[in-house]
Amino acid sequence: MPKNWRYILLHAAIAAVFIFLLQRFALSATVETGLIWALAFAGCAAGLAWMQTNR
Repeated sequence: MPKNWRYILLHAAIAAVFIFLLQRFALSATVETGLIWALAFAGCAAGLAWMQTNR
């Protein structure tokens, strides 16, 4: 387990919350659509954070 798990999880969580709120309130999407986008962006953000910690 990498020692930077907290950084990776925090990065993913912030991205997920941001995208969910953007989808839900700014774009008036449904809750389900917001959650799908949040999961997708959280995965991408976690991947980017993981790549940054392993440079």
